[in-house]
Amino acid sequence: MFLTISTRGDAAHPATDLGYLLHKHPGKAQRFSTSHGTAHVFYPEAADERCTAALLLEVDPVALVRRGKGKGRGGAPDAALAQYVNDRPYAASSLVAVALSAVFSSALRGVCDARPERAAAPLPLRIEIPALPARGGAELVRRLFAPLGWDASVDPVPLDTEFPEWGDSRYVRLVLESQTLTLAEALRHLYVLLPVLDDAKHYWVASDEVDKLLRAGEGWLSGHPELKLITNRYLSRRWSLTRQAMERLELVRLAEADDSEVERIDNAVAQETEDEEKPTPLAVRRRDAILAALRECGAARVLDLGCGQGQLVQALLKDARFTEIVGVDVSVRALTIASRRLKLDRMGERQASRVRLLQGSLAYTDTRLGGYDAAVLSEVIEHLDLPRLPALEYAVFGHARPRTVLVTTPNVEYNVRWETLPAGHVRHGDHRFEWTREEFRAWATAVAERHGYTVGFRPVGPDDPEVGPPTQLAEFHLGDTREHDTEKEAKAA
Repeated sequence: MFLTISTRGDAAHPATDLGYLLHKHPGKAQRFSTSHGTAHVFYPEAADERCTAALLLEVDPVALVRRGKGKGRGGAPDAALAQYVNDRPYAASSLVAVALSAVFSSALRGVCDARPERAAAPLPLRIEIPALPARGGAELVRRLFAPLGWDASVDPVPLDTEFPEWGDSRYVRLVLESQTLTLAEALRHLYVLLPVLDDAKHYWVASDEVDKLLRAGEGWLSGHPELKLITNRYLSRRWSLTRQAMERLELVRLAEADDSEVERIDNAVAQETEDEEKPTPLAVRRRDAILAALRECGAARVLDLGCGQGQLVQALLKDARFTEIVGVDVSVRALTIASRRLKLDRMGERQASRVRLLQGSLAYTDTRLGGYDAAVLSEVIEHLDLPRLPALEYAVFGHARPRTVLVTTPNVEYNVRWETLPAGHVRHGDHRFEWTREEFRAWATAVAERHGYTVGFRPVGPDDPEVGPPTQLAEFHLGDTREHDTEKEAKAA
């Protein structure tokens, strides 16, 4: 099986930089042993104007059988023969995806110390795969690659050129071209979509395949229109793994729409303030309102659920009354940025003991989140599809059960006051819904009744007499908060 990666260049940026990006020298032919055969990397052409790298995978069918892979179905003779006689040596499949990961591991991560600026920049790319299994046909191939910025030329391969009446095979010749993608992005697309098109994995699909999918799909998979098909096929239709991946990807979309992005959106519209020259961003008002509510309820141990890049965690750390702060997010990237923002690696031991960052999905119960004074869901719920809200509700209110829960969400009625927001549009492209004040109160009241909380509401931002505030905040308190205050005073005494 065979594929090529080509790029163009000039004297200032020679195409042979591809060798640096792939960490494979254009002047050498290299071979790499894999569990299913030998991978060869060589360059059919290498000039300043154009450079092409080729990956050739020689599959050893005997090795596949010995490792328990490529097995036929049942015990019939033809099934046994199919273990040795099949299309694996000729067609790009999950075996090529594994080879890409093994041979171009640094390139997949976008790592290139010699040419970091080239690794981070889009390249004129052309990828050619002469024989690609495509269960779903040429149209599915286009539906998978076109949303990612590829111009896809898909030519079905006939069963036999001597007998055109036999029709086309399930294989296609694929040529992908793009001017807008980095090499790392291109390789990650191939790593995920090749086995999806083949609709088969030639190794046992374990739970760690979810992590592989999310790593390779970071930045593009969660918004792909064929998300469900990709996830289902990549995980070999294992229902439990597919559900886990979909839940985590749902929260990835939330994590990517973090506070910093929300602040830019909020600041893009006029705010009613006494100081028109320096309006207070709505995101700042929201954090101030959350901090005030946490202080009023006497919370010391606080969860920031869907913490994004850590803006609220950073604000909580500045107040010594918050003795334990836990930020939770599904995105490793967001947590990495939060760690840098907080300077955790340079933080003193005493300060560092107050804060933790955890990866987790809010759609699942998590024993690590039990026993806290308060939990904050700031601009979180509107990023979930409505059918997923009950899962989040139970995980937070039914299982973790903090004494206080603060929930903020946009008030859709206020949108008419924002001249820059087109009529009928939500404030952010990732919002699944935006509620009126009545809708939010109805949801919050029902949640409180189901889980033994009381609930109150307060406005955040200018409270317009006709349409209300831009952000609405609900305060949930477990049982009678006065009883908790009395218990706390008794313990202190």
